[in-house]
Amino acid sequence: MRDFSKDLSALALNTATLGHNLDGYGAGWSTEAVIDACGARGFGGIVFWRREIGASAQQIGDRVRAAGLEVAGLCRSPFLTGPLVPGDDAAIMDDFHASIDMAAGLGTEVLTVVTGGIDPGTKGPLESQKRVADRVARAAEYAAARDVKLALEPLNPMFGGNRSCIFTVRDALQVCDWIGLDNVGLAIDVYHVWWDSTLAETMPRAKGKVLGYHLCDWRVETRDTLLDRGMMGDGVADLKALRQLVENTGYKGYCEVEVFSAEDWWKRDPNEVLDVIAQRFRSLC
Repeated sequence: MRDFSKDLSALALNTATLGHNLDGYGAGWSTEAVIDACGARGFGGIVFWRREIGASAQQIGDRVRAAGLEVAGLCRSPFLTGPLVPGDDAAIMDDFHASIDMAAGLGTEVLTVVTGGIDPGTKGPLESQKRVADRVARAAEYAAARDVKLALEPLNPMFGGNRSCIFTVRDALQVCDWIGLDNVGLAIDVYHVWWDSTLAETMPRAKGKVLGYHLCDWRVETRDTLLDRGMMGDGVADLKALRQLVENTGYKGYCEVEVFSAEDWWKRDPNEVLDVIAQRFRSLC
């Protein structure tokens, strides 16, 4: 395993950790302030949400690189299935292409794909997974032409109604197999996979397929399933064991801290949050 005790170059901030993924949360720092604060601390990368970027993708990407960082990824595709899709098939694909264009404009090669839930009128996840595979496959050629990779993110089964039809690494790998394209892989998020006792058997099949690794923790007393993640060390996830499994696949990319925390970390001074991230990354992850 890589040694992070003295080096933060593999650490990336997902700006959701400062509340930037939802209106009305966080301390309201500008994108420029976040970039500068990460650069000053020696972080290696930063991951944005589409709502922050607007029409300024190239300018923001240039600002990140000028600060000595990389844009490590973009969150996220539109939902591709389920009750929260942005319209009919044409509207879904248009929005998918727009998210790919934004990733390319930022100069990042990774777009996170959160699939969306179970399509109305269907039962169980299989039919929705097949529809996800179809839409991702259709978008992947467009993405490849723009040097963008699509990272399917399995979500904890509690999000199975509206946000995901892919719940395990095994599910994500099955969809990748159906698609069969080199620029489609998966993102592993601690919050969503820490509980899966089959990971030791499943992860070797992900060799060469892991495009992102997301850090946080699972609080024992979770107050809100979406907005109460733990900072690393505040929960029961075995962080080093999970990273070992991820790195055994050949992954040497960023460790992306993504903590949704409406009642705790989003209420703190962002300087404190970033300092805690750096300290815990060195010692716990």
